[in-house]
Amino acid sequence: MEDHQIVDLYWARSESAISETERKYGRMLNSISFSLLSSAEDAEECVNDTYVAAWQTMPEERPVYLGAYLSKIIRRISISRFRSSRSHKRGGAAGVIEELSECIPSGSTVEAEYENGRLSETLNKFLSGLDEKKRVIFLRRYFYSQPIERIALECGMKVGSVKSILSRTRQALKELLEEEELL
Repeated sequence: MEDHQIVDLYWARSESAISETERKYGRMLNSISFSLLSSAEDAEECVNDTYVAAWQTMPEERPVYLGAYLSKIIRRISISRFRSSRSHKRGGAAGVIEELSECIPSGSTVEAEYENGRLSETLNKFLSGLDEKKRVIFLRRYFYSQPIERIALECGMKVGSVKSILSRTRQALKELLEEEELL
């Protein structure tokens, strides 16, 4: 079923919207959440919470890419669950957040800058300036929280090469954020 048809089901308040969403995006959502939480039970709960949130918040400006809309929801829910559990494990979300810590504005600045769109615009500008391979690697790591080993395997690269690309890309992002006075 196409995204626009599934969104129409949400607007029609048809319960089949949830089952169609689960059939098309369930595995992807579970993968995103599990990558952040490293817990199958927590990931499953976050996926279910995502379906509820989609049901309750489907915007009037209907999303063209339902997968992207759902990805934002599951990431928000999973990160919130991660923070509330105060897990200090290495890996999962902790490892990804730690990697980006030097190029993420601190404190409430992130929320304030994101709200007024400057950070979002700068990130979009940065990502659109990357070649496709670097953009894919960056998004797989920092949006989908995939392990470096999986990225390397799926991109047909060595782990060291992926680490190197991520390091240089983070440095470039940090420099851009400093230049834009967002860091």
